[in-house]
This record gives sequence, C-alpha cells and structure tokens, in this order.
Amino acid sequence: MAKTKQDILKLVKENDVKFIRLWFTDLLGQVKSFSMTEGELEGALERGMGFDGSSITGYQDIEESDMIAMPDPDTFSLLPWRPKEKAVARMICNVLNPDKTPYEGDPRYVLKRALARAKDMGYDHFYIGPELEFFYFKNDEGTQVLDKGGYFDLTTLDVASDLRRETVLALEQMGVHVEYSHHEVAPSQHEVDMRYDDALKMADDVITYRVVVKEIASKFGVYATFMPKPIFGQNGSGMHTHQSLFSGNKNVFYDSKSKDFLSDDARCYISGLLKHSKEICSIFAQTTNSYKRLVPGYEAPVYVAWSRRNRSALIRVPLYHPGQESATRCEFRAADPACNPYLTFAVMLQAGLDGIEKKYKVPAEMEKNLYHLSSEQRAEQGIETLPDSLGTAIEITAKSELVKKTLGEHIFPRFISLKQKEWDEYRIQVPQHELDKYLSIL
Repeated sequence: MAKTKQDILKLVKENDVKFIRLWFTDLLGQVKSFSMTEGELEGALERGMGFDGSSITGYQDIEESDMIAMPDPDTFSLLPWRPKEKAVARMICNVLNPDKTPYEGDPRYVLKRALARAKDMGYDHFYIGPELEFFYFKNDEGTQVLDKGGYFDLTTLDVASDLRRETVLALEQMGVHVEYSHHEVAPSQHEVDMRYDDALKMADDVITYRVVVKEIASKFGVYATFMPKPIFGQNGSGMHTHQSLFSGNKNVFYDSKSKDFLSDDARCYISGLLKHSKEICSIFAQTTNSYKRLVPGYEAPVYVAWSRRNRSALIRVPLYHPGQESATRCEFRAADPACNPYLTFAVMLQAGLDGIEKKYKVPAEMEKNLYHLSSEQRAEQGIETLPDSLGTAIEITAKSELVKKTLGEHIFPRFISLKQKEWDEYRIQVPQHELDKYLSIL
C-alpha cells in the first residue's frame, strides 16, 4: 500500500530511526546516496533535498547543477545490516529540477515515461522477473573463488549457503519478495531469484538487490561482484529478464484459442524485442566486459531468434501449464546484471510496444541448437547476431530512433558519449594476452 508522509514519520519513530539514506542512480545505474538525520525528514518529504548534479555521471553541467532528490515514500525500508538502535533507513528518490518538474536525466523517469506509454496503449502492468547472477570472491583484488560447486549443487563445496541465506533474509526484510536461491554453473557463482513485480518496483528492487548482496558479502569478509565475465573459460553472469503485459488482471500475452497459447500481442511484442535487440544491446550489456560474456558456448545467447524450449535463442517462451495463464511470458536472455535496470526495462518495453503498435510479424520459431549451426546455415535462415563488442553496439545505438525516443534528448547523447569514451579507453590497452602471444616472436 502507498505510504503517506505521516506513515513514514510514524515508522521512523517506532523503529528508532536516526539516519535516512536517500538513494538514486547515475546514468550508468550506480547507486548514489547521501544521509540525513530524522529531524530533516519531514521537510525532505515535502520539499526534497538539494544536491550538486554536476558531480553525478551523466547528469547536469556545472553551470546548471542544482538538483532535488525527492524521496518516494513507498520505497521506505530499514537497512537490516545496520544496528537496530539508532537505526538506518533508506528511500529511493525521484530526481527533480529546481522548479520541481521531473528531471529528464533521471533514469527512473525514463522508465516512468515508458510505462506511461504502455498505460496509454491499455496495459496497466508491465511485469518483470529478472534473474541476477553474481560471483563471490575472496576479495576485490582478484578472482579467487570460495567453492568449486556447480549448478544447483547442495554439497559442502557450496560454502556460500550462509551468505545466500543472510542475503535472502535481508532482502525480504526490505520488502523484496524472493522465490528461491541456488548455486549457479560456474565455481563460486550464485543466484537469488526475486518474484516478478511491476517494472518500476522491480527496477528499485534490482538496485536494492545489488547493494544487499554486496553488503552481506562484506559482512562475511568476502567480495561479491556483478561483473558479467570475471573468469576466463567459465560462464559469465547474466540477468535473464522475464516480462509480460497485463490489462487489469488479464495477461494479454495469453490466448486460449492459440495453438501455443500466445496472443497476437505477445507475438508482436517478441518481434519488437528481436527487431530492436541490436539497437538496445549497449543498454542491457553496457560494459566492455559484457561482450566477453556474449560469446557462443557459455549459455549467453547471441543469436537473434526465439523459441519455446531452446535456451540458445535470444528469447525463450516458457511452456504453458494449464491453470497458469498469468505466467505466460517471454524471457529475454542476453541482458547482464551490470546494466542500469531503469534504462534496460524501459528500452525493452518500448521495443515490445513498437512491435505491438506497428504489428511486426514474428519470425519462425527456432527449435535447433543455434550453437551447432554454421554461420552460413544461420545466414540462410535470416538469423542475425548481437554486436560482438561495445564499440559495435554503441555505433548501432547511436543511430537508433527507438533508443533516442526512450532515453530522451538529455540522456541519449550523454550515454553515447560515455560509452564511446569507455570503448576508446579499452581498445588502446595492451593486455597481458597480447604480450604473451606476440612479444617473444615479433
């Protein structure tokens, strides 16, 4: 239920809250935070708190740097890893201009705009269920693993069980509904799955999830990372993203009269995601390291196709089970957990809505293992490939009207500029691999 100002003030008093942290993200999805005492809370709930936007990546220029962080009361939560006496709470903020209008550089506002378009088209809910994977390492100076367990292992090899347990408990205390947790495929790789929710709530939950995972790891003296591909030769960390559209309580992706139970809206939505996948790739895979994960053979789909059971395809449609009409959905499998969830969910939604609005025709389902097909065979079937580097991805994004429309006139050029700079910094490096390969023979 929505919380009022009085609800928040009451919770603060009942829980002996002394400090309130205000959270928001920069353009790249990194959580930014500053703290205030409970005495400032009432004023902050009414007027917001001012801060310098010129110091935040992707925000304002220095000559127009005044910004306001306006706390969203619905995001109030105690931080369970902090002491209960003189407790600490947090609220996620909407970023505003000094005149209290929404700031176009706020990633949260980008998602709100996309959701408003969905609402105008008759869709009340855009449900998201992301699966974020991550690694535990001994520290942040290397990739020394804690275990050598594998997928779903329940053995003494999985020494991170207590870490996952404490993480789940902390998430649930913060209002994040967890379905299950388990060891992933690679050594020391793990996953805690959140139950699907409305996209804005889920984007808030994703940034909360990443903070909680890292805080609990630190409490145990280890390091958690959402880096997409930290270990050569092992699976990287993905963020498979389940998504569906509802009108009221009706899942518009479901059609009982269809042979495969998928509605026309679902097919067009999937087609929109496929058609625009290369354009939005730099959003859902935004680092140079992301493209070390997006290679064939490590469960990271790079081929632009869809299927109901084939996990080598970019989009998978889980099989329908009788009585579970509400669970009909598509799963986008290429995103990684280092992305900005607000921007990622927004571009996915806008791509799907374009598919529905313009009635894109969905391509034939791909049932074969795409990794086993030759490049010629894939070309014959019209199956394209995602960009193989951030440089290529950002070139495609820079030409995308869909991404420009989604991100807006403020964020779009700043995002392109930041990513082009990141790619330029990366491509001129001389890695150890090149020294090992060439130094002694050239």
